[in-house]
Amino acid sequence: MSNTKVLPLLEPADGQGVVPCCPPLTERPMTAEEAETAARMFKALGDPVRLRLFSAVASHEGGEACVCDISDVGVSQPTVSHHLKKLKEAGLLTSERRGTWVYYRVEPSVLAAMGKLLALPTAA
Repeated sequence: MSNTKVLPLLEPADGQGVVPCCPPLTERPMTAEEAETAARMFKALGDPVRLRLFSAVASHEGGEACVCDISDVGVSQPTVSHHLKKLKEAGLLTSERRGTWVYYRVEPSVLAAMGKLLALPTAA
């Protein structure tokens, strides 16, 4: 049984892109629930090893990476697995087992939502 928490990223009904989990920081003050969701995401990325793993997956050719290709981050394999688990729990990565290997993917909606959260307001 999994304890995984997933960020609530939704596809809007009009098909015009991704609705982020939270409003842009410059739009309005966040609610307590929005702040908790964003904090989980940033807390997961707040560790240098996790940030390197997230970057390795996000920048990998084809948009997904085998754990065997991204585990060279200066820590042991069990530690890599721990950090990947934390990134999955924060809703930043998804995974799929293929034979003996696990492949990780950053969903495009996650990157889009993170970008919208940190976006500056557009000039009118």
